[in-house]
Amino acid sequence: MWNQFRKASRFQVIPVMLIPVALGSIGAYVWTNQFHPLLFLLALIGAAAAHLFSNMINDLWDFKNGTDLEAHQTEGAISTNSGFLTKGTWSYRKFSLVTWLLFAIAAACGLSLSFLSGWVVLIFGFLGAFIAYFYVAPPIRFGYRGKGYSEIAILLAFGVLPVAGAYYVQASNLDYRALLLSLPIGLLTTLILFNHHFLHWEADRQAGKRTLVVVWGEKRALVFSRVLLLLAYLSLFLCIGFGALPFYALLALPTAIPLYMVYGRLGAHNKSVAYLPLMGASLQATMRCGGVLIVALALQAAINHW
Repeated sequence: MWNQFRKASRFQVIPVMLIPVALGSIGAYVWTNQFHPLLFLLALIGAAAAHLFSNMINDLWDFKNGTDLEAHQTEGAISTNSGFLTKGTWSYRKFSLVTWLLFAIAAACGLSLSFLSGWVVLIFGFLGAFIAYFYVAPPIRFGYRGKGYSEIAILLAFGVLPVAGAYYVQASNLDYRALLLSLPIGLLTTLILFNHHFLHWEADRQAGKRTLVVVWGEKRALVFSRVLLLLAYLSLFLCIGFGALPFYALLALPTAIPLYMVYGRLGAHNKSVAYLPLMGASLQATMRCGGVLIVALALQAAINHW
């Protein structure tokens, strides 16, 4: 059952949510000398449950909208959903039950944190839930509109909200440095979600899902993908310049090299399978860069308390 749950919820990508929570929490310790282990644990559990809920509610709505079935039927397209609904591994009812159970866990953590840290936590939680549900659910469907709404939603959901929210949970106030700190990891996670559209963009087009890859086509979308990568790593300099990160956070820059090399092997038009290395390298760059930033902040905290 645990193995099935891991596959249904795509548990393996959970670090992209835990990293920003860790960054915001350690940032609070570095800047305000505030760190509460229980609050940190609740924030981690709540954010993890919210992320997994987002993965599964996306599968539910993509299945209802016919997008997942189209990806399975389109020649050459690579489906990125769990397959539990399209293959009948779980019934729709069972999948829905687990999905909303995850939401209940996230909501319980959010309510607990609002009592312990302040009512502003509810705003972060509400915005996160709003984005998670309406990313593919009608009537908003951020992921279907193709005007950059989905990219902005991901930047908020995996950057600004978890970093600034985790900071607020610890410090009970807001700080511009938390917003800056959210940019590198938020932009890199946005890059992951953007690059995964290349795997099934033709199926998305047939299903009416207007991602930017569908709207722009491969060539222009690949240019934008490189721009996102550049912006993510340039934001490190912004963070250092305004005191959100120590200067040795620049050690994260080499984590971009493997991903940059993958771009060099892609042409203007590629088969879907050619984008699998790009997806893998995007995920690795995000986790490695995030890991370096966590270590850099932890080292700064140790120096501050030496």
